[in-house]
Amino acid sequence: MTVREILKMGDARLLRVAQPVTQFDTDELHQLISDMLDTMHAANGAGLAAPQIGVDLQVLIFGTDTVNPRYPDAPIVPRTVLINPVITVLDSEMESGWEGCLSVPGLRGVVPRHARIQYTGFDQYGDPISRIADGFHARVVQHECDHLIGKLYPMRMTDFSQFGFTEVLFPDLVDADDEAGVLFAGRTLWSLRLSCSTSAESKSNSAARSNDKPLSPWSLTHGCPTDFHRFQ
Repeated sequence: MTVREILKMGDARLLRVAQPVTQFDTDELHQLISDMLDTMHAANGAGLAAPQIGVDLQVLIFGTDTVNPRYPDAPIVPRTVLINPVITVLDSEMESGWEGCLSVPGLRGVVPRHARIQYTGFDQYGDPISRIADGFHARVVQHECDHLIGKLYPMRMTDFSQFGFTEVLFPDLVDADDEAGVLFAGRTLWSLRLSCSTSAESKSNSAARSNDKPLSPWSLTHGCPTDFHRFQ
């Protein structure tokens, strides 16, 4: 098992444009993917791009076959090795959602993403991949592909009033090692979806309808983060 160092925002290597893979099914490529998988799993990640470990190649891994404890309510995304990806936007609709990143630890921000996409590419053996994705799946793919063109999610943000430190924005978020846990006020995202609405009254009274701790003042002001997930 080889866990590689994950580069953090501010490292110039994260801003470089990755190069396409030209040879598939090689020992070097398989070793890189193995290292990426070990690194992603060690951090309980939902995805990882090769540039995040200092390798300038268009290689992504994402998804899991089981529920990730960091976002137990997110739909399952198929475990995928995606090389030389191309994204085609299928719908002009944009969706905003909370994102985080292993290269931007301790911070969260709301990022607009295309709601429905098609992505194509190859696996490590050179076999073609083509899928249509929406929602969380589409967001994960777009987030990871951004790493291949030197973009981190804060560079996609449009409203920096919805960006800050996790411990300040969401003090009830269980995130002991900054890479795990998705709970608000002791509740999972699913229970929050059931108890929160967009009205000011239900935002202010949501805590009163449960025996849990109240939501943070920021959440009460800006609305319940019903689609909050870690994306890496």
